[in-house]
Amino acid sequence: MSATRQSTQRKPKPIPARTLFMLPAAVSLLAGLNAALMLLGLPAPINAAAWSEIHGMVLALGFVGTLIALERAVALGARLGYVSPLLLGAGSILLLTGLPRFAGKLGLLAGMAALVWVYLPLWRRQRDHAVLIQLLGAALGTGAALLWLGGVEMSLLLPWLVAFLVLTIVGERIELARITMGPLAGIRALQLSWLLTFSVVASLLNAQWGTIAFGVALAILTIWMAAHDVARRTVRATGATRFMAACMLAGYAWLLVAAITWCFGFPSGRAGYDTVIHAVFLGFTLSMIIAHSSTILPAILRRPLPYRPMMWAPAILLWAGLLLRLWVGNGLGIDWAWQAGGAANIIALLLFLLLAVASVLMGEPSTEPRQPPGAGRPMPHPTPSVQPPRTGLTISIAEPKK
Repeated sequence: MSATRQSTQRKPKPIPARTLFMLPAAVSLLAGLNAALMLLGLPAPINAAAWSEIHGMVLALGFVGTLIALERAVALGARLGYVSPLLLGAGSILLLTGLPRFAGKLGLLAGMAALVWVYLPLWRRQRDHAVLIQLLGAALGTGAALLWLGGVEMSLLLPWLVAFLVLTIVGERIELARITMGPLAGIRALQLSWLLTFSVVASLLNAQWGTIAFGVALAILTIWMAAHDVARRTVRATGATRFMAACMLAGYAWLLVAAITWCFGFPSGRAGYDTVIHAVFLGFTLSMIIAHSSTILPAILRRPLPYRPMMWAPAILLWAGLLLRLWVGNGLGIDWAWQAGGAANIIALLLFLLLAVASVLMGEPSTEPRQPPGAGRPMPHPTPSVQPPRTGLTISIAEPKK
């Protein structure tokens, strides 16, 4: 029986060399969190004041952008596809060094332009509205990098970065949930995506009225997505399905908070600016990443990341920290709440990373039923294999299984 048990167990697949592209993303994340502590006025491990000025781009393009580009390269299946995560990671690292920032900015621009190129063969392969939505998002992200290289201030670039992340995730949800959304979901989402794109350009031409238009367009897109997403029904399930759905719905809720804030005009004060940034990048983007981490990382690492109930802890801490930071801190003007909420967000993110690593190392939970002492050993169950990466879209946000 022992020999049979060993023969049925699958050896873990070797971690591919492409995992090395995740190292610059990890460095970018840690540097961004270090800068966040300094901006909060809290003690930071590294006293690098210069990082505070660039931590937005380092997190948006150096961290999230590199992960998106890496997943796209895996889906494309061509070596040239890895040029994008390589350039994005290198550009972010250069920004963190003492070298002239022009080099790092140029690296980010080249990486985003390479990501646009990656979508072209993906479009020829699939020819789907969802691919066009994500291609549109990548183009806006490239525009943000180009404008930053030209000296445009960060506050004016924020809608461009937000549109990049939002359209990337929207396109993915459309591709995977088209059955529940209906046959016209793709064209409707593409139309709303173009509306958001026009408002992004308008926000640069006229900061006040263009920002209001951007907020309205973002609110319409968010409400439409939340109303049509299958997560509204699967949140009533249990286990991993409920966890994924709850994170997705929370992400839509935080994105709507940012959209409504923009509807009141250009966020010139600290409170408004802090609210829109972190409602999008923490509340929306990270909630979506946490929800689908069990699909994102296995596609890259070739190792399973099983769901475990303890993953609720960092997600709930993230949302609680945002409530404290944005509602009490920014809304009521209480500084200690703003700092405490920000610290809770950082702890939540680090805790999730630790739990994700632990879950990968622990592997799939055992499916063998426990037997009383002296009972015969049951036949072993084969370990579920990791699904190969799809050739679909960015950030593999798969539908939860019922």
